[in-house]
Amino acid sequence: MMRTLRPLIAAVALAAMASAAPAMPQSRGDQQTAREEMQAGRNLPIREIERRVIPRMESSDEYIGWEYDATAQAYRLKFIRAGRMIWVDVDAQTARILRISR
Repeated sequence: MMRTLRPLIAAVALAAMASAAPAMPQSRGDQQTAREEMQAGRNLPIREIERRVIPRMESSDEYIGWEYDATAQAYRLKFIRAGRMIWVDVDAQTARILRISR
């Protein structure tokens, strides 16, 4: 019995760790670029972007995290609503919502 529960326990533990992990960008390079742009004063910090955008997405079930697109100078915040992924593209300089994709 214990042998059959081990894979289930491991899967549950892994899922719990993944959901508790802090939101991280898609790649290390994007994270570094976002940091450099913010330090140079060209972009707002991601925490400021989150502070402004997340409350506007009240009907979303869960905030998943973000990615940074250096070419567009935009953050993509990811949410789940009713089991569906929602992407919110936000201007990194102004925190203005550019697009909401469902």
